[in-house]
Amino acid sequence: MSLTKKYYINQDNRKPKLKTSSIIGRIAASIGTLLAIILIFLTGVILIVEFGPSKTARNLFVNSAMESSAGKFMATLFFSDEQITEIRNQNSVQSSDAVTDSGLINISSTVAAEASDDEIITVEEISGATYKGYMAKIKDPSRVQIGISGEFGADHAGKTVTEQAQSYGAILATNGGGFEDPNGTGNGGIPIGIVIHEGQIVWGSASKTYEVIGFDHDNKLVVGSMTGQQAVDRGVRDALSFGPVLIVNGEPSVVNGSGSGLNPRTAIGQCADGTVILVVIDGRSAASLGASYADLINIMLENGAVNAANLDGGSSSMMYYKGQIINNCSSLIGDRGIPTSVIVK
Repeated sequence: MSLTKKYYINQDNRKPKLKTSSIIGRIAASIGTLLAIILIFLTGVILIVEFGPSKTARNLFVNSAMESSAGKFMATLFFSDEQITEIRNQNSVQSSDAVTDSGLINISSTVAAEASDDEIITVEEISGATYKGYMAKIKDPSRVQIGISGEFGADHAGKTVTEQAQSYGAILATNGGGFEDPNGTGNGGIPIGIVIHEGQIVWGSASKTYEVIGFDHDNKLVVGSMTGQQAVDRGVRDALSFGPVLIVNGEPSVVNGSGSGLNPRTAIGQCADGTVILVVIDGRSAASLGASYADLINIMLENGAVNAANLDGGSSSMMYYKGQIINNCSSLIGDRGIPTSVIVK
């Protein structure tokens, strides 16, 4: 079956006029970016003071800075491109060709039809050596889907997690896939990778290969590298792109070093009984520096995830629950406009 790329884009090339609120928002975003950069630098200094001028502290500093849209220059200020490449290669998650084996997921039918929302959806605080955050568990995966902001493209802006949650009537939601965000000023209108909504490719190409994270029509989490057409052919109903994949078919991805720097994170996983796990980690603050990819893998394994993947993080990391954002967002302007979300009705 040949499937052409479908866009939710206004073909009118006129650029919208910037509203005063938009200008103020961008100024605030710039200030927030500056503060985040300063914090990243201070974090590096603190780590060096705490642990000595070690490779561990150096690597955490470089990777944390390079993972930030606006903070990369802090690393390039002190290290050459060759040094940065070497450090990032030494602290990375190795890609895998493995794709979800849906046969390993046997969705439990023990959730009673009369069960309350609080019995099906639970949220708890979690913490580690360098992070604090929240973890949600959803016993009924049929209630989880990928939300979209609406139309995509340069002439459109994304909607916040709160706005998307409310538009879908969701009880819980997190941010989802990546989007173009030059120097931390993106408005969430242009997704990175593919977006599949209700079984149709609404952004991306049927022939290109993406890191797909989504759910099929049997409500099973699908993660792995595949073309848009392969995703549609295997029955993916909703999907977005990001990564890296953290766990596939019970096997954790191979991690070099810490796998990454310390930053705000969002991740999704699914247990063998179908329970969906959503994790949001705060970061870039004295109370919570952030988590590494290795931390996320450990959290998911400890809670029984068979498949798991990292979602967009940084200043986009948000968890909405019962009408409000419950985590401490690292963005100065709060809830950012984004193209996709993970929602739980």
